[in-house]
Amino acid sequence: MNTISRHFTGRRRTDVKLPPGQHLERGFPVLQTGATPKVRTETWTFTITTEIGERHRWDWDQFMALPAEEITADIHCVTSWSKLGTSWRGVSLDVLLDGVTTEAAYVMAKSSDGYTTNLPLADLRDGQAWVAFEYDGRPLRTQHGGPARLLVPHLYFWKSAKWVIGLDLMRTDSRGFWEKLGYHDYGDPWREQRYQGD
Repeated sequence: MNTISRHFTGRRRTDVKLPPGQHLERGFPVLQTGATPKVRTETWTFTITTEIGERHRWDWDQFMALPAEEITADIHCVTSWSKLGTSWRGVSLDVLLDGVTTEAAYVMAKSSDGYTTNLPLADLRDGQAWVAFEYDGRPLRTQHGGPARLLVPHLYFWKSAKWVIGLDLMRTDSRGFWEKLGYHDYGDPWREQRYQGD
């Protein structure tokens, strides 16, 4: 006598919590504003520039010598897909900002392809953000922002700039690429802050 139905696939998860308007994605869609840049670790640098012009810079070898950590996070794209429990490895912004003297309240993240996005500095501190260089145990693939991307999982994923090369610290807010085109300045997925006015 069979005790398990042949159509039984296990218990469905009822504890999945998704932001409003989001659906689960099994793959990892690739979305970007233009062509995928070719960024080589031999020439990659990451620079934090303060509001008074002081620069803190790391080349790839110096960056890889910094303490890194494993991150497990849910990510949410403004186009409505979400991935739960994604695995990353990266350097916390707390490590990178340690020793940086600033009175800035905002940051402009910059990418090697010219992409920019603005964030409050407070959202990059206290274990909320990283510069990630591995995904799912492997070096971050170019189409997903490799060799390094910003990872700010509590905001919509356009705030996690691919091919990141630096942060400009700012006293006042200034809009980045998508924000100038009408996307929300902050981008909280739980409040559905997709567009200006949301």
